[in-house]
Amino acid sequence: MRVAVAYPPVTKDGQFPLLSQNRHLKFSHSLEVRIFPLIPGHAASNLKQAGHEVLWLDGINERMDMGAYHQALSDFDPQLVMMETKAPVLSTHWRYIAEAKKLFPRAKFILVGDHVSYFPEESLQKSAVDYVITGGDYDVLVRELCAHLEGRGAMPPGVWWRDADGAVQTSGKHLLDVDLDSLPFIDRKLTRWESYGEAYLLPKIAYILTGRGCGLGGGKTSSCTFCIWQHALWNKTARLRSPANVVAEIKELVALGAKEIFDDNETGPIYDRDWMREFYELMKKEGLIGKIAISMNARGDLVDTELAKLMKKTGFRLLKIGIEAGDDASLAKLAKMEGVEKIKAGIRAVRDEGLVTLLTTMVGYPWETEDDVKKTYAVAREMLLYKPKFGDCLQASVVVPYPGSPLWQHCVNKNWFLVDPYDYDKLDMSEPILKTQIDQEAWVKRLWKLHLSPWFILRSMATLRTRAQFNLGWRGVLSLLGHIRDYKPGQGGAVLGSSDRDSLKVSVPVKEAVKI
Repeated sequence: MRVAVAYPPVTKDGQFPLLSQNRHLKFSHSLEVRIFPLIPGHAASNLKQAGHEVLWLDGINERMDMGAYHQALSDFDPQLVMMETKAPVLSTHWRYIAEAKKLFPRAKFILVGDHVSYFPEESLQKSAVDYVITGGDYDVLVRELCAHLEGRGAMPPGVWWRDADGAVQTSGKHLLDVDLDSLPFIDRKLTRWESYGEAYLLPKIAYILTGRGCGLGGGKTSSCTFCIWQHALWNKTARLRSPANVVAEIKELVALGAKEIFDDNETGPIYDRDWMREFYELMKKEGLIGKIAISMNARGDLVDTELAKLMKKTGFRLLKIGIEAGDDASLAKLAKMEGVEKIKAGIRAVRDEGLVTLLTTMVGYPWETEDDVKKTYAVAREMLLYKPKFGDCLQASVVVPYPGSPLWQHCVNKNWFLVDPYDYDKLDMSEPILKTQIDQEAWVKRLWKLHLSPWFILRSMATLRTRAQFNLGWRGVLSLLGHIRDYKPGQGGAVLGSSDRDSLKVSVPVKEAVKI
């Protein structure tokens, strides 16, 4: 079969959505955020290995206009088009599919992602989409769906569709039972890996997943109320690939010329010390230490001096650590299962060993007072200015509870929404959506502007050593300026603009129909 893994380049006010591999979506002025979509990348690779023709068409990352995007689809003539979606662009994707089906009447469209995993029936009732695949292992399910459509197997569990009478059908709840080591590595050439990256990561960054789901160790898993992925995609589970499997992939990436890898698993593997020790030994055995930098997501409470030392000698460069709030009461309401002092201790341990950090914060919780947000600001400032070196940074955002997350349901129950909670277009961080006691846009800007602290700038510049670091810093400045511009209240939802609608009229050659 001919399968396109595609991101149509929908825009809003000239801005592209930060959709791929993003837990929370916004339309941004920043051109430095181009995160590689890992599960779609695995999907494309799985499909290719299974013998299908695959088109990787990321119109968002390539900043394509709709005409060029559709011409590429026309040249490929897909039988299936798989699209990742999220709540803030869902209605836009519904409208897009309706228009695209006029251009590609033989193509079947598939939606995947966190929102449709919670509400699969909704898209089948409100749009012309043909299939919805639920759960986080949709890279495996789309391969099995293709086999079924070719008459080579049963419909896999986790798929929703309409029958000939228009009634919605399902094959049951999705399973998360695949052996992650059995999956092929991402085909980097097919998925154009070198075109992705972020301002805080080195050029020639390759994204990987050491596992799927957020682990805490001791058989426990995370259930943060704001995290739609852990609830919708991973069912509050955590799985890891073997250290040997991950090292084998890293070896391939080094051979491709990658300079850094970023593990975008929820907490990476740091909750399993035995895994980390074995990983170090294998990296050393393969002679990979020093040939590539490693960065990853992490939880502050899982890091201590022993682990930080191990990570440093393994070749880790940066940890992305969530602060989220500066008071324990808010962290408890978010079910973070960690306290402020534990988080701070972990950040200090990392900084003490010379690793750099990207700290994440959120503001705008309905219960948040001015005193609460001042605590968040104080913790973020304290940690950003603790032994800063070049590459340390933070990010700030307004909390947006996504439908299906416990926080969203709690806000619905408490009548905390300023907007209709089912008006998904409003969930793109462009305007206040929750009742709050603070000026959330002002506080987000204040947090971003901590990078402009003279002390932070001087200490960062004092550790600047290489041209590569200078280039990284310049990209960071551009990204910072874009993010500061992003927070402007009063913007509406995503639409297909007039130029987009015009470009939908691209000529499509008529080819022989293919029955699916």
